[in-house]
Amino acid sequence: MKKVLKHSGLNVMTLLVALFGTTAIYAQYGYGSQYGYGSRGGYGYGSQRSSIPQAQTPAEEPKPKTAEELVDGEMPRITEALELNEFEQAVLSSVLKKYVQERIEAQILKLPPEKMAEVYENITKRQDEELKAGLPLEKYEAFVALQKDGVSKTLKKNKKKKKEKRKKSKN
Repeated sequence: MKKVLKHSGLNVMTLLVALFGTTAIYAQYGYGSQYGYGSRGGYGYGSQRSSIPQAQTPAEEPKPKTAEELVDGEMPRITEALELNEFEQAVLSSVLKKYVQERIEAQILKLPPEKMAEVYENITKRQDEELKAGLPLEKYEAFVALQKDGVSKTLKKNKKKKKEKRKKSKN
């Protein structure tokens, strides 16, 4: 009885070694695909590269956005922050596009810093005058505050004000 148990233990060990050995062979040779040993897409052993050198194409520099693209990208957030109606949105958008374009053109000229500051100040002054004329006073003041604080801060302030109003109306 003991001999039979020892003999069957040896058979089990032999079977396990054979089983693990075949999985290791398949792992090295790519599971024996129909295209040959380790073939992936017909290249033979492993993935080989072409012997013909590839020309390195320089990555294209991203094109700078136009004034229209810049303003159109920011208008949804500005509209939300200032709670503008369609007319106010159209006025603000057209004025911003006009003056952002002027700022871009000034940057292209690459003026000395003193002259650039003067040009920017002039552009900002004309933009403010046009916005004062086209927007209601409270919307203009809100836009000036938005420029100073940033869109994200203004949106957060608006959310806080709405929460406070809800609390007051519930009480």
